[in-house]
Amino acid sequence: MDSWHFQYNIDADVEHSIVYEKIYGVWQVDTARSYAEDFKEEAKEIIKKPWVKMIDLMNWKTASPEVIDVVGQHLRWCAEHNMVLSVNILNNTVTYGYLQRMFARGATKDISKTFRSRHEAVQFLKQQGYRVRS
Repeated sequence: MDSWHFQYNIDADVEHSIVYEKIYGVWQVDTARSYAEDFKEEAKEIIKKPWVKMIDLMNWKTASPEVIDVVGQHLRWCAEHNMVLSVNILNNTVTYGYLQRMFARGATKDISKTFRSRHEAVQFLKQQGYRVRS
């Protein structure tokens, strides 16, 4: 499956239990709500067993404060539906701060990891036994 929008794209690799995401631009609450709903549809086959998400946030700029709650609720939903790791790639201190608040709201701090490059994130997932796309 592959869902693409101007602010995000979501691709669930059911065979390897990984959801790949790319996040773009400045998010408003409507974008976050659409993302959470689209994610549920794209991930419906993968959530039947343990899975991970790998999120490329390198092109994400910022978000309105309301987005923190919506994405926090989304992360809680993911954890309740068998997500075992959230691997986040970013290099912006502002977005890092938002992300940490989202992890806190979603109660996923323990399973959420951040990396400064895709290479580091891929190496981490490979060490965990996942087969990651190049």
